[in-house]
Amino acid sequence: MLLKGGHLSKQPDFVITNMVASASLGLELDLYALANKIPEIEYEPEQFPGAILKFKDPKASLLLFKNGKVVCVGCKRRDMIEKTIQKTIKMLTPYAKKITKTKKPHIEITNIVASASLGLELDLYKIAYKIKDVEYEPEQFPGAILKFKDPKASLLLFKNGKVICAGAKNEKEIKLVLIKAKQLLKPYAEKLRRSE
Repeated sequence: MLLKGGHLSKQPDFVITNMVASASLGLELDLYALANKIPEIEYEPEQFPGAILKFKDPKASLLLFKNGKVVCVGCKRRDMIEKTIQKTIKMLTPYAKKITKTKKPHIEITNIVASASLGLELDLYKIAYKIKDVEYEPEQFPGAILKFKDPKASLLLFKNGKVICAGAKNEKEIKLVLIKAKQLLKPYAEKLRRSE
């Protein structure tokens, strides 16, 4: 991205599009009974061992397991994940087989997906040829995949400089990956893009 005076901005901006988090509700669950009593819950054990709970507000889905562990997807902020987990506990507690703990659950963010623009027009063929941690098969998909080990995250790269970051566990990791990517890819940029 170009700033006034033609200087490159140091950090590409990003937008979080999805967060994945896990937690333990402190409840022992009977997934069959829950699916029969709560219309928002789907349970098909022949296909998957967990039940699926879908909320419209906040817009999120949870995988529920018998031991009370959950995986929450669809939220874009930590406070929305916390709200969703609390709403889930309130909804499921009356139907729990057993309450194993009553304190607030520890929530661990396991993956954040974010989109950004590097402000660079990328030559994906050259990038795939020159950089070892890049996969690019344009016949199958128009983007290239760039993998980082530290922090452990992957970027989906597109020719226009747009990227999707997945695998980061916090915003600091997203910023670091985007800065590393911009530095690494700048030599393979066809031209700098003006800010949109």
